[in-house]
Amino acid sequence: MKKKILVTDDEAGIRESLQKILEKEGYEVAIAASGQEAFEIIRQGNIDLLVTDIRMTGMSGVELLKVCKSVSPYTEVIMITGFASVDTAIESMKEGAYDYISKPFKKADIVRSIGRAIEKQTLTLDNISLRKRLEEIDQDFMVGASSPKMRPIIDLAHQVASSQATILISGESGTGKEVIANMIHKLSPRRDMPMIKVNCAAIPETLLEAELFGYEKGAFTGAVARREGRFEAADRSTIFLDEIGEIPASAQVKLLRVLQEGTFEHLGSNKTTKVDIRLITATNKDLVKLIKEGSFREDLYWRLNVISISLPPLRERKEDIPALVQSFLNRFAKKNDKEVKGIESKAMDCLLAYDWPGNVRELENVIERCVVLDKDAVIGSDDLPLELTQVATQMDTITIRLGTPLDEVEKMLMDNALRYAKGDKALASKLLGVSTRTLYRKMDKKEPDDRTIEDE
Repeated sequence: MKKKILVTDDEAGIRESLQKILEKEGYEVAIAASGQEAFEIIRQGNIDLLVTDIRMTGMSGVELLKVCKSVSPYTEVIMITGFASVDTAIESMKEGAYDYISKPFKKADIVRSIGRAIEKQTLTLDNISLRKRLEEIDQDFMVGASSPKMRPIIDLAHQVASSQATILISGESGTGKEVIANMIHKLSPRRDMPMIKVNCAAIPETLLEAELFGYEKGAFTGAVARREGRFEAADRSTIFLDEIGEIPASAQVKLLRVLQEGTFEHLGSNKTTKVDIRLITATNKDLVKLIKEGSFREDLYWRLNVISISLPPLRERKEDIPALVQSFLNRFAKKNDKEVKGIESKAMDCLLAYDWPGNVRELENVIERCVVLDKDAVIGSDDLPLELTQVATQMDTITIRLGTPLDEVEKMLMDNALRYAKGDKALASKLLGVSTRTLYRKMDKKEPDDRTIEDE
């Protein structure tokens, strides 16, 4: 779209001269003979840049600048001034003017100043748009992505969003693969088009090829009319193929061709269709293992894996759990019109002790359940599902029968502490209140020769 410039001057010769110059430069130009007339045009909107003389009868250029900034703050303003008004022009810069040009001005000077002002406005509006898109991205995910394992992933997603590179996102179910795909699309140049999403595991193999690439009437039994596929729907946008490891061999061949040439044919047609798509795929399977088993094409894998993003399971980034919990509590309390003030420390300990095989999605479901069933505005351990409290209880307590020899009691305590600490001997020793040296000694293991362990 052409940038629209408003030229305001009470001298007809200057107005018309500037109009001709700027239209030749490719701008859309409106003119006004007074400040009042210019203000009415500005109020109607869509003025990117105002060029105004400082000294005009009625409303002055400085007064026009102020009212312009009040109703259209992102409109850039360039002042035209005579030698006697330079001080006024400089003062107008403090009021928000981008630049001033002294009469008599050269064509090159005004064109250069306007070009720079338009660049500044474009950058400002792009930054505002970026902030808005970031706000639209799943806030729960972003709040719970501050751990050392997640920050590099978020940074990488930002970095590759503006490219056209194909991206493969891997991770267990529930880790947020689709959220990352959404983020990349919303930060990309294709963001104005909807992202097309396909869950390859949810569509039967016999129908997946037709769903992706479309078909002609009569291509197979039940094809009563021509239908475009998801790749056509994603033209000039992003297509997200979830569970790409489930795609059958016949569709893999066509997908490889789309990536290589950007073309394919409908089922039942010899006519080639060309598309401009950006492909993001996701999987919870080991594609390298599938290649060795012969169920996934190696050449397709390398086409998909230009940029690789691997999401860690929630059990490997438990430091994100408190922030995720609070975000989920706020959202579900608002959704269910309930007042939930927080979560008890014992309940949080249970959440931290659990390994979350369903990852963030499972945590989200648990918190929603707690909010819906809560009766006293505080989530306690008794509000949690039994499997979570059982894990915490098993971790926190052990049962010792009276008469058990002391050395067996010590062994039970050490074994339980090591299980709780997932083999971390330094953490286990802290839980037991002994030095690491003492723990090694009681485990009848020698300390490693390459390090020194001091008593605490």
